Amino acid sequence: MSTMKGLFEELDYCECPLGEIILRRRKVLSLGEEIVYDVILNDEFLMCSLFHAAEDALADLGLEILAEPAADVIVGGLGLGYTAAAALRHAKVRSLAVVEFLEPVIRWHRQGLLPVDPQPDKDPRTTLVHADFFALAAAGNGFDPARPGAKAHAVLLDIDHTHSHWLNPRHASFYTHDGLSRVRDVLHPAGVFAMWADGLPDETFVTLLNEVFGTAKGRKVSFPNPHTGGESTSTVYLAGGMLGR
Repeated sequence: MSTMKGLFEELDYCECPLGEIILRRRKVLSLGEEIVYDVILNDEFLMCSLFHAAEDALADLGLEILAEPAADVIVGGLGLGYTAAAALRHAKVRSLAVVEFLEPVIRWHRQGLLPVDPQPDKDPRTTLVHADFFALAAAGNGFDPARPGAKAHAVLLDIDHTHSHWLNPRHASFYTHDGLSRVRDVLHPAGVFAMWADGLPDETFVTLLNEVFGTAKGRKVSFPNPHTGGESTSTVYLAGGMLGR
């Protein structure tokens, strides 16, 4: 990784199917010159390396309720790679397919531009899949095009802000009984669906997950926010697995 020059560096800028995407690296003087990585989509902060506790928790909490000792896991959304890296720290993960819609994000990982350690794409268990997670979900033929129809033991999703605040309006149909049922149908028995969302748990969505998967809950994940001096909160929704046991 190249040496930081100045307080800001734009590592990449390009057009993508969702608009303009930028990968930026900056030095935060108030945090002891900590190096921070941002992904900006259409002038909106999409991801920041300062805040990945909830992305780690998505993998840790999701796999915690999975009884399978040799699991095939799907991650929806590669991002900065924290959820994938956290999943790979679990010995029970036999294979990991990470579905990412934006080609630049995959390229950044392959070029070693991102700070996550270990790098998910360097682990032999990992396959990076350049595809639309939601289109694959709607097709109902699994999430790894190299293994059509293959079932998974866990699906960990971190793409939209919440089930009602989407990066693309086309995603809305996924967060319905029919859409979520298609995920349930590609899971092995006692499989797990887990999802990151911004903000506090929404009990209406928990009820929907419970209807589809038989058991569900929303886990609040709080973490320090150095910008505000307080805490920020995300939610990890959990469904299936050992929750009902």
